[in-house]
Amino acid sequence: MKYIRYQISILVCCFLLAAICLMIENRSSGRKEPNAVEVAAGTNGDYIKWVDFNVTYEALCTAYDLDIQSYEAPVRLNWIELLAYAGAKSGGNFDKSTISLIQKLAVELSSGETTIAKLTKDMEYYDYYYEAYETVLGGMVGEYEIEQENEQGEKSWKKVYGLKAFSPIAKGFEYSDYDDFGSSRSYGYKRPHLGHDMMGQIGTPIIAIESGYVEALGWNQYGGWRIGIRSFDGKRYYYYAHLRQNFPYALDLKEGSVVTAGDVIGYMGHTGYSTVENTNNIETVHLHWGLQLIFDESQKEGSNEIWIDCYALTRFLYKNRSLTEKNQETKEWFRCFQMKDPAVTAYEQKSPEPPA
Repeated sequence: MKYIRYQISILVCCFLLAAICLMIENRSSGRKEPNAVEVAAGTNGDYIKWVDFNVTYEALCTAYDLDIQSYEAPVRLNWIELLAYAGAKSGGNFDKSTISLIQKLAVELSSGETTIAKLTKDMEYYDYYYEAYETVLGGMVGEYEIEQENEQGEKSWKKVYGLKAFSPIAKGFEYSDYDDFGSSRSYGYKRPHLGHDMMGQIGTPIIAIESGYVEALGWNQYGGWRIGIRSFDGKRYYYYAHLRQNFPYALDLKEGSVVTAGDVIGYMGHTGYSTVENTNNIETVHLHWGLQLIFDESQKEGSNEIWIDCYALTRFLYKNRSLTEKNQETKEWFRCFQMKDPAVTAYEQKSPEPPA
């Protein structure tokens, strides 16, 4: 009997080991269970309660390049659709195999033999991932006009299609960073870090990532001198914190101001962690920038806020850095090349004053 029980134990262990190996094989081959999808009911219908933005830098670049390359092709590719398809297939977990998946999808769509609507018709989570990623990336790629300079130093306007969002740090100003999203913070109360820190020098010009309007401006004991800019569609809230003591903002900036992506909005410093305004109480000079997603206005403040990891996005935005020059009299920095963003024009024509 002892021998039989011993044999049964060996068989059970073998079955368990085989099950574990099968699970590992499924994960490595891309057959992954989707992350939990949280949706709530609101006054204007259902809305997303949470987003884990795990899209890698490599995936962002691949999807973006395919979108740009297809701009004048018979079949236009949409980088957000490509990413959403990959997200739905992988449960939002991006790895090296995701790049091949995106490229294969692009080939299928470009052939004209199928469409994204047909491919995703029965894909349970595609709509969720598309809405989530469109909320993160929706204002970053499109048509716009930008000033360009020739060899004689003459400027002229050129209409282009591409990345119209900018790195938050001006061109020519170096910085260091790492993925610090979710790390612990203890000032005031213990909490996770819901943004991305970029370490640099005092006075480094801070750039508007996306066009929008200034929703918040002033002192916050955690963020010091800070700026909050809302995208025109209301879905994204950009938070720039720890700005320079005594000279935190562009001089003409105020609540309600409309800014164009690439504009200088403020200057790097280390203010904050104090109830006393204009206090340097942060040890390291850096910009803290965060991106909050808003699917429903109830998520704007409080326990329902959604902040995403911006490390990969920051790397991606390095592709587009705003060149600036200094006014020696006012000590302000200004962008060298102006931009005409259709989103700004549309907003100003529709609603000259930002919503309350």
